[in-house]
Amino acid sequence: MSEAFVNPLARNGPSVINSARAIKSWARKLLLLPDEAVVSVSELACHVPGCPPKEIVILVMQGTETVQASIHKPMREVTEDDVAEAFSTSVSPY
Repeated sequence: MSEAFVNPLARNGPSVINSARAIKSWARKLLLLPDEAVVSVSELACHVPGCPPKEIVILVMQGTETVQASIHKPMREVTEDDVAEAFSTSVSPY
């Protein structure tokens, strides 16, 4: 078996994984991050009144610094411009 098994019933299918990888890549490029920086992307349910049902949280951790940016869209709809806008409004040491 040369191909990895993909569970068709899994909630987070390949397109979500590809979207997360793209978001991480855009954040690294935008913030000019070194390889040792850790970028985490999560899709969460937003429970704030008036908030869209899905929220993307991007965490960038480098040394003792952590920066968080949020995008109020489902992960599959996030664009590179959304990532740039999210980090332009966050306080970033990078």
